Amino acid sequence: MLGTGFNKVVFCPNLAQVNQNKKMSLTPSNMIPLGSPAPDFTLIDVVSGQLVSLNTLKGAEATVIMFICNHCPYVKHINPELTRLANNYLAKDVSFVAISSNDVIAEPEDSPANMKKVAAELKYPFPYLFDETQRVAKAYDAACTPDFFVFDKNMLLAYRGQLDDSRPSNNIPLSGNDIRTALDALLNGTKVSPRQRPSIGCNIKWKK
Repeated sequence: MLGTGFNKVVFCPNLAQVNQNKKMSLTPSNMIPLGSPAPDFTLIDVVSGQLVSLNTLKGAEATVIMFICNHCPYVKHINPELTRLANNYLAKDVSFVAISSNDVIAEPEDSPANMKKVAAELKYPFPYLFDETQRVAKAYDAACTPDFFVFDKNMLLAYRGQLDDSRPSNNIPLSGNDIRTALDALLNGTKVSPRQRPSIGCNIKWKK
């Protein structure tokens, strides 16, 4: 596992506005050390049905690893910007990889069949991988959905944390600003600011 992050969970007082049917808690990113190397993996892409590896998916300039899922209201909120972000940077040799690691027994909406359906409906321009064993999420010390990790051309961690300041209930427009700023710095050959804010969302549904 990367780093020595902490698993911190705080109750979300506004979640009733987002999901009235379930009690959930907000979980922040573990914020692992910058400079950590990206753990390799081989997972099935639910869209193509093929096994793919990080080595074949990584970008020449940068690679964005996103831990997301289908059911989480925080992921649903940012989905439009995820698609815009990827479409804006794919031509700049930045690769995007989405991974769902949730226990599908706990969350049937996150099954591979439903993942494939969502990827088609939202026209994801990136592969959507299923981490059935949850080993990849643990290797990255992922904690929540969404959780973002941006690696440079050497596959060393340059950014981890939030997409931007927008949340389902705060009326701040989606911009992807935090990740866009990090990617622009990498593309321009400048240092990514170490002042980074954790992402926050539903906790990953770990197998019991």
